[in-house]
Amino acid sequence: MGKLIKHLRPFVWSIVLIFLLLFGQAMADLALPGYMADIVNVGVGQNGIENAVPEAVSATEFSKITLFMTDAQKAQVTADYVLIDSQSPDYAKYPKAAGSVYKLNTSNKTEISLLDGIFSKSIPAVLAIETNPAAAFAGTPIQLPPGVDPFTVLAQLPPAQLYLLRAGEATQINAIPSMMLTQYSVAYISAQYKVIGVNISSIQNRYLIRIGSLMLLLTLASAAASITVGYLSARVAAGLGRNLRKQLFVRVESFSNTEFDKFSTASLITRSTNDITQIQMLMVMLFRIAFYAPILGIGGVLKVINADTSMLWIIAAALVAILVMMGVMFIIAIPKFRSMQKLIDKLNLVTREILTGLMVIRAFNTQKHEEERFDKANQDLTKTNLFINRTVLVFMMPAVMFLMNAVMILIIWVGAHQVDAGTMQVGSMMAFMMYAVQIIMAFLFLSIIFVMLPRASVSAQRISEVLETEPVIVDPEKPQKFSVNQKGTVEFRDVAFRYPGAEDDVLKHISFVAKPGQTTAFIGSTGSGKTTLINLIPRFYDVTGGKVLVDGVDVRDVMQHDLRAKIGYVSQKAVLFSGTIESNIKYANENATPAEVAHFAEIAQASDIIAESDQGLATAVSQGGTNLSGGQKQRLAIARALAKKPEMYIFDDSLSALDFKTDRALRQALKKETSDATVLIVTQRVSTVMGADQIVVLDDGEIAGIGTHKDLMATCKVYQEIALSQLSKEELV
Repeated sequence: MGKLIKHLRPFVWSIVLIFLLLFGQAMADLALPGYMADIVNVGVGQNGIENAVPEAVSATEFSKITLFMTDAQKAQVTADYVLIDSQSPDYAKYPKAAGSVYKLNTSNKTEISLLDGIFSKSIPAVLAIETNPAAAFAGTPIQLPPGVDPFTVLAQLPPAQLYLLRAGEATQINAIPSMMLTQYSVAYISAQYKVIGVNISSIQNRYLIRIGSLMLLLTLASAAASITVGYLSARVAAGLGRNLRKQLFVRVESFSNTEFDKFSTASLITRSTNDITQIQMLMVMLFRIAFYAPILGIGGVLKVINADTSMLWIIAAALVAILVMMGVMFIIAIPKFRSMQKLIDKLNLVTREILTGLMVIRAFNTQKHEEERFDKANQDLTKTNLFINRTVLVFMMPAVMFLMNAVMILIIWVGAHQVDAGTMQVGSMMAFMMYAVQIIMAFLFLSIIFVMLPRASVSAQRISEVLETEPVIVDPEKPQKFSVNQKGTVEFRDVAFRYPGAEDDVLKHISFVAKPGQTTAFIGSTGSGKTTLINLIPRFYDVTGGKVLVDGVDVRDVMQHDLRAKIGYVSQKAVLFSGTIESNIKYANENATPAEVAHFAEIAQASDIIAESDQGLATAVSQGGTNLSGGQKQRLAIARALAKKPEMYIFDDSLSALDFKTDRALRQALKKETSDATVLIVTQRVSTVMGADQIVVLDDGEIAGIGTHKDLMATCKVYQEIALSQLSKEELV
C-alpha cells in the first residue's frame, strides 16, 4: 500500500486542505455537546444566569454578602461594582428597587472568574443564615434576640468574633460540592433580580438565543466542511484512479510478449478496473473517516477528562470491547480478503473464455460443462463475499449497536445517581452521553477502514506488480538512425532465440538477407519457429544470440517507434477493432482518402465485402470483427497494412483462410503494389511460396534450406516432403 503513496503527490495540497477541514469539523462537532449541556444546565436550569456573580444587587443584600468576605475580597468586589441611585440613568433598569443598587462594572472574563470564586462562597453563607438564623450562632456565646435581623447583629460584631463565625461557615461551605454552591448562588441571584425588577425571562432568552445561534453556526460550519471534504475526497480519489489507470495502461502498452506471458488478459483487466476501484473507495473513506475518526475520538476523550472523569471507566470498557471484537473479526476475515481478487480474476477469465469460445462450446454441446465452470467460479466468489459481509454486517454492526445502547443505559444509570447526589447536572450527563457516542462511533469508523484495508492492500500490491514490472524490450539510451541507403533490408546474422524460462533454443543459427523488391517466404512444419522468427523483426521479442539488422542497424539500437514505422504487419490471427470498414483500414493511416481506402480494399480482394453492404465503407465492424468470416478479416487486415505504405511487409500466415483463387489473385495484386518493398510471408501453403524470390525452410528451429522453389525441390528434402504432401509432381513443376 505504501508504494502507492507516491502517486498522491499531485494532490498534496488538496489532502492538506482536507485534513484542516476535518480538524475544524471535528472541533465543531466536539463543541456541540458542551453547548447543549450549557443550554440545559444554564439556559433552562439557571434561567440563563451563567455564574455566581450578580449583574446587579440591592445595596442591602450587597452588604450582607460582603459580611462573609475577607477585607481583600471585599476590596476587590467593591472595586468591580458601582453604586447607583435614583438619580442615575441606569436606575430605570431596576423598577422595583427600593433603594440604591450595586451594578457590575467590569466585563473582563478573568476578573469575573475571580469574582465567581468569591461570591460562590459568600452567597451560600447568606442563604444559610437566612434559612436558619439560630444555627448560624450555635456554638457561639452570641444570643440572637427574637425578631432581630441576624445580619444587623453580624454587622455589629467585633472583627475577631466575626472572623470566627466566618471561619465556621467557610468550613461547612467547603464541604459542599462546588456545583451545588453555584446552583445555590444562582437561585439567590435569580430571587434578588425579581426583587429589584430585572426581567429574568429576557436574560434567559438572550442566553438561549446566543448559545443556540452559536450551535447553529457550528452545525452549518461542520456541514459545510463535511460537504467540502466529500467533494475534495471524491476529486482526489477519482484523480488517483485516473492517474493509476493511465500509468497502468501506458505500462501495459510498453510490455513485450514476455510480459504478456506473465500477466493474463483477464488479470490485467481486473487490475485496471476492479483493483483500482478498490483503491478509489479506500481513498474516499480514508480521507473522510480515517483522518476524522482519530481527531474525534481523541478529542472526545480529552473533553470527557476535562469535564468529568467519574464515568470515564464506562467509555474505557466499551473501547476494550470494540477492540476485542475488531481483533476477532480481522483474524477471521482478512484471509478471505486476500483471496477475493484472485476469485474475481478467475470469474473474469472463465467469462471471457466462454464468451470468446461460444461457437466452439455450442459445436461440441458442452454448454452444461461451461455452465458448471462458471457456476463454480461464481459460487466461490459469492461465498467469500457473503462470509465477509456476514462477518461485518451480521455480527459487527449489531454488536456495536448493542454495545452503544448498553453504554447509554449505563451512563444514564450512573449519571442519575450522581444527579441525585448533586455532583452532576442533567446537561452534563447528556453531554457525556454524546461524547461517548462520538468516541464509540470514531472507533467504529476506524473498524470500517480496517475492513476495507486488507482488500485494498491486495489490490494495491497487484497494481504495483504491473507498474513495477520493467519491460524487457526498451529503447536504447543513445538510439541510432536507420541508413538511408538500405531501405527495407532485413538481415539475420546467426540468430538464436530462447523463450524466458525455456531450457532449449527455439531458433538456432538463423542467417539470411531479405532485400527490397523481393518476396522472402518462410515455410516449415508446425512448431518449426516461423512465427517466432518473424516476431524478432518488430522486436516483439529480443534475440538471445546473434543480431537482427534492418537497413544495416541492429534493431536493438534504434527506437521501437522508428523501427515499427517501417513495417506493415499482418498478424497470424487477424485483429479488427469495433467501428467501420473504413476506420479499420484507416487505422494505419488516418489521412487516407476514401478513394485510397477503396483502392487498398481492392488490392486485398475485399471489394466484395464493401459491395455486398448498402453502407459500403461505413459497414459496421463489431469488436474483434466477430461479424465477419475469417477470410474477410484477413483481407481487411491486409488492406490496413497496405494503407500504411511501409518499407517492408510482414504477412504471418495471413492468407490461410483464403481459398486458392482469392489467394492467387491477392498475391498477384500484392506483387504490383509492393514492388519496391521487402515482403516477408509466413505460410504453410507451398502454392503461396512457389513464386517467392527466396524461400527459407525451417525445421526444428534451424534453416533446412534457402533458395527458390526450383532449387529447393532439387536440394532440400524437408521442402520436398512438404511440397509433395500438398501438391502433385505435375503441379510442382
